[in-house]
Amino acid sequence: MNMDKRQKGFESKFAHDEEMLFKANARRAKLLGAWAAEKLGLSGTEAEAYAKSMVVADFEEAGSEDLFRKIRKDFDAKKVEQSDHQIRRQMDELMAVAVEQIKAG
Repeated sequence: MNMDKRQKGFESKFAHDEEMLFKANARRAKLLGAWAAEKLGLSGTEAEAYAKSMVVADFEEAGSEDLFRKIRKDFDAKKVEQSDHQIRRQMDELMAVAVEQIKAG
């Protein structure tokens, strides 16, 4: 009986963690989109649309390489000076912000 309760507890925690990760990834993609939009010179509804497009782009494949490739391509097309390292660092920093925002509710 105790093992069943423990198993259910682990399953519940895993499901909660997966949901939190999903929400954090979506939040990070939107924050990243807002950051990239600013670098691209977008504002207002264009910036909002770009940020939303990042959330959609994040569903292309597992992990965050899809986001990185989209930003790299868009920055290169508009001649935005950001190194791969700077983009990846911003991605990491915004993931931490997203996690904190999700935890805070």
